[in-house]
Amino acid sequence: MTAAVAGVVLVGGSVSNASAGPYWNKTTKCEQTDPEGRVIPTRYGNGDLGWNHFSGKHNIKKCRVINAALAGKVDKKSGGRLEYYGVARKQTRLVNIVVIVQYARRTADGEYDAGKGKKIGVITAYCKGVNKCPSWVNE
Repeated sequence: MTAAVAGVVLVGGSVSNASAGPYWNKTTKCEQTDPEGRVIPTRYGNGDLGWNHFSGKHNIKKCRVINAALAGKVDKKSGGRLEYYGVARKQTRLVNIVVIVQYARRTADGEYDAGKGKKIGVITAYCKGVNKCPSWVNE
């Protein structure tokens, strides 16, 4: 899947025993359905997971960056942990995007619970090989 906006092309290919509905789980920033029909939320989250975790730390500020990667196939799977790889390109600049999803009710460590019938969703997203994504990814 390819998405182009403003000259940037994207290609997809501590709380303990948290219960359903805590502050990290109240609202969803973005949502995307992958090719296998999984509806994957990107929750606002907190400092440990979700939008509030990666948007500042890794400089991903647009849902379309996450959604482009999620629109592609799962690239790596280990139980409920799914990894999606995407590419952001602007002219000759290129960066690989990694989106990590917990497609399960609870995180692997059991610290977070999305609630009955819900999925945790996007845990984190980042540009591979750098601490922060370049600003042009968000254009």
